[in-house]
Amino acid sequence: MDSMLILDNGTWRVGLLPATGGSIAYGQVRIDDAWVDAMRPTPAEVEKSGDTASFPLVPWSNRISGPVLRWNGEEHPLRVTSGDGTAIHGVGLKHPWNVAEFDATHAVLTLDSRDLEDPNFPWPFTTAFTYALDGARLIVTMALTNVSDETFPAGLGHHPYFVRRLGSDSAPLGGDAELQIRCDAGYELVNCLPTGAAGEVPAHADYRTRRPLGHVHVDDCLTGRTSPIAATLTWPRALQLDLEADEALSHIVCYVPEGKPFFAVEPVTHANDALRLAAEGVDGVGVHPLAPGETFTARWSLTATLL
Repeated sequence: MDSMLILDNGTWRVGLLPATGGSIAYGQVRIDDAWVDAMRPTPAEVEKSGDTASFPLVPWSNRISGPVLRWNGEEHPLRVTSGDGTAIHGVGLKHPWNVAEFDATHAVLTLDSRDLEDPNFPWPFTTAFTYALDGARLIVTMALTNVSDETFPAGLGHHPYFVRRLGSDSAPLGGDAELQIRCDAGYELVNCLPTGAAGEVPAHADYRTRRPLGHVHVDDCLTGRTSPIAATLTWPRALQLDLEADEALSHIVCYVPEGKPFFAVEPVTHANDALRLAAEGVDGVGVHPLAPGETFTARWSLTATLL
């Protein structure tokens, strides 16, 4: 595994992989004098950011259809980065990041698209992600700066994976994960792309009331947040994680694959394929125009409570 930075404050222990897309290698919580993986741990032979515990989504999240970036009446072709023919999850996860600051409880990782041979984004930008531990909280602050001479659409997010079961199959801690997502709207999706404006929360992705994850495939984009705590993850009798997110992180992507020991709850600023939706006149999809020289910042955190 690439050289890792380790943050540790006695409650959280978090590994970071700057060279692998600025990703999180693992997120562990201290339970009964042992470090326990709450986030899906990265395998020793990591090949890509998608194998990690979590990775940055910048300067967009999820998918762009076409792939064509539609902005101010113009179309900017992008390189396909997913097997479904879309451009997925932005630029940051594909490249090594630089370590700007690092100590026992915080690190700042940066990326400058002007240093990349093929950034796959029409405008130059810089980005800085700060990872910090403060008591029971893991805090991630995401910043994107426009260093071009044109306004461009800015997007931010992160892709944290969590374990369905704490501990091991032979020695589990508590019960299997249960989930609550405080969003009152969702999108109808075809091949993970919205067909129009947000409407009712799809029944299979309705976690407004805390419940077990279930065994039906979920890959949905939700919005209409009702609380600063966007989601709560609970392993009964063991651990609760409250995912708090800034208002700018107006959407939550929930991914629960069938037959896998992990799931994802992703705080993001915009809907899947948001620029296409906006070009079609759909409001409320989270498109954020970023003027030259401006910085767009959004923060999310995980607060651990032992049960």
